[in-house]
Amino acid sequence: MFKGITGNVLILGLVSFFTDVSSEMIYPLLPLFLTGVLGAGPVFLGAIEGVAESTASFLKLVSGIVSDRVHSRKGLVLSGYAISSLMRPLIGSAGTPLAVLLIRTGDRVGKGIRTSPRDALIADSVEPSMRGKAYGFHRSMDHAGALVGPLIATFLLAYFISDLRQLFWLAGIPGIAAVLLIIWKVRETRRVLQPGRRLRLTALPAGPLRRYLLILFLFTLGNSSDAFLLLKAGALGTPAYRLPLLWAFFHLVKMLATMPFGALSDRIGRRSVIVAGWCVYAVSYLGFGLAGSEVEIWLLFALYGIFFGLTEGVEKAFVADLAREAEVGAAFGWFHFAVGAGALPASLLFGSIWQLEGGAAPFLFGASLSAVAAILLVTVVKVPSPPRH
Repeated sequence: MFKGITGNVLILGLVSFFTDVSSEMIYPLLPLFLTGVLGAGPVFLGAIEGVAESTASFLKLVSGIVSDRVHSRKGLVLSGYAISSLMRPLIGSAGTPLAVLLIRTGDRVGKGIRTSPRDALIADSVEPSMRGKAYGFHRSMDHAGALVGPLIATFLLAYFISDLRQLFWLAGIPGIAAVLLIIWKVRETRRVLQPGRRLRLTALPAGPLRRYLLILFLFTLGNSSDAFLLLKAGALGTPAYRLPLLWAFFHLVKMLATMPFGALSDRIGRRSVIVAGWCVYAVSYLGFGLAGSEVEIWLLFALYGIFFGLTEGVEKAFVADLAREAEVGAAFGWFHFAVGAGALPASLLFGSIWQLEGGAAPFLFGASLSAVAAILLVTVVKVPSPPRH
């Protein structure tokens, strides 16, 4: 089962596990904290997520390019995780929605610095024929942390504390564990360096990789923050104490689905699996738009988790397949930039449509864009030969 999972991939998976334990102790309760405690509305919630993720997306591009030109990808990975681990618990001290915006953006600055170098380091650490499995494993560990985090939050809120702010401060502990793991266990790998040390914003890659990233950007315009799904669950009567459980269930599905579908893409090709995932997304968002009960929400979160299993690791493996060897970091930078650049307009548009037209319309919009993106991916992106085992 773990053939091809190298030491770096294993440790980086554990790092993501602890980081997501920290993050997901906070994230499923953040919409409730913003709207119920600080008085923010849906549009501001969309602005927080959109601004934070768009900031991260630009830094992912820069850090990816930098990582191709320096010997130490590990240094960038370490600094990014350290910044996030320091910023994230500060939400416990926030007194206004604007303060949450600034802290959340600081957290995403750390994510922007670490993500592309980390993904490139994973590509450096495995054989091309095992990339789907490696990225699937990494995302599975990430989701395992996202499963454990809400369970810890639920347990603490049920039996020990009643103040969300105290919970947010405690979320800093697993983040520290992630940073220590990077310091002690992550190793550099030998690779081809991009010539020149001067930082230069490389052009969007040409050929199939460019077409893929442009289509991915289109898909992202219909893929708003998952905070809106939690808001939808609350609107249909899901009580606050069950929101972390719903979020944990969602990540359980993602954890179980990501590695098998990543390995499947090693055998049948990336594009087919991604297209299947985008179609599942369209169906799940259509369902969220029409849902009328909490039971339906739980079923739709399961389907939505399968979408992540089909796409998260596979989309990254597809980038590594299409990128030139000396530009893997830059390719991942552009990948994350394409996703993040669509985050701000996607979340703002989603929140605006929700506020103007009600809860169903924005989900129908997202389902339509994902269907269009799936059709384009099939018709305009040439599929490279599957890597051989």
